[in-house]
Amino acid sequence: MSYNTFGRMFRFTTWGESHGPALGATVDGVPPGVPLSEDFIQRFLDRRRPGTSKHTTQRREPDQVRILSGVFEGMTTGTSIQLMIENTDQRSKDYGDIATSFRPGHADITYHLKYGVRDYRGGGRSSARETAARVAAGAVAQAVLAAILPDVRIIGYMVQMGALHLDRSRFDAAAINDNPFFLPDAAAVGAWSDYLDGIRKDQNSVGAAIEVLVQGCPPGLGAPIYAKLDTDLAAAMMSINAVKAVEIGEGMAAAALTGTDNADEIRMGPDGPAFLSNHAGGILGGISTGQDITVRFSIKPTSSITTPRRSINAHGEEIEVITKGRHDPCVGIRAVPVAEAMAACVILDHLLMDRAQTGGRRGQIG
Repeated sequence: MSYNTFGRMFRFTTWGESHGPALGATVDGVPPGVPLSEDFIQRFLDRRRPGTSKHTTQRREPDQVRILSGVFEGMTTGTSIQLMIENTDQRSKDYGDIATSFRPGHADITYHLKYGVRDYRGGGRSSARETAARVAAGAVAQAVLAAILPDVRIIGYMVQMGALHLDRSRFDAAAINDNPFFLPDAAAVGAWSDYLDGIRKDQNSVGAAIEVLVQGCPPGLGAPIYAKLDTDLAAAMMSINAVKAVEIGEGMAAAALTGTDNADEIRMGPDGPAFLSNHAGGILGGISTGQDITVRFSIKPTSSITTPRRSINAHGEEIEVITKGRHDPCVGIRAVPVAEAMAACVILDHLLMDRAQTGGRRGQIG
């Protein structure tokens, strides 16, 4: 049984390992006649690509995508789309010392306990390298959304790195793509850079929190009980490497609110119902309200650090482990485009499911 596929109607299956010859995705459920090119997909991959700043792993991968099927003369054909990204800068020798050791905080020990065999080179299938394939699939989803739901906009950004938090009073969406942290506050970039430099020089790593904002999503996406939109968004974010918690709307902060504080009151506006607040994060009963959808998640510190950590090896001997190689001091930075990709896949999947079930029909108010 395989667990490498995500989605229901818009589905993608990723394949490949960190130090294998290539990785990629097979994407199914794409409508025919959607403009799609390698250049379009490449724009999204370049935002996730390693080695683009001193704050990310210095592994030099061009992440050049190739479309092998499903596109003819610049248009999708409705058949499965095969995407491939070659690995070109593997240094498998960096991992020879941990071939029989279990790195603390990594999936080494759980892969060994489950399968009895593991690819220790960069973590194999458990490596964040796999997310390049997700971003490629997400770019396909973005192309379809642009064609059939052009008002949708999906924006990811960092809201926390270790002890540093975004000052929301200075939120500037225009700054997000102009700095290596995807930080919507240009004035804070210098402080964040200095902070991460100190973490890296201490041979350490740090966690982060990411927020994804979905704007222009129509009401009615999602279904009660087992196909809730927030359920699938949470599962999508939790499936990203190193994610340990996901929140929708107020999230954990809702535990401190009263019912009168939390209820999003409603009035009639010129174009229909108008919500006076958005504590629910744009989703009620698992179905989108038409408001902005907000999803946040936390990422643990990168487990690959050069500070010695106590562990054991496959022989049961107690050892100390130093993880060599090229690693992100804050893996949360490159998780931003991955989160955008996963959100795009979920929104498109639910849009297609809604059209299949309801034909886009909606209840009328007023």
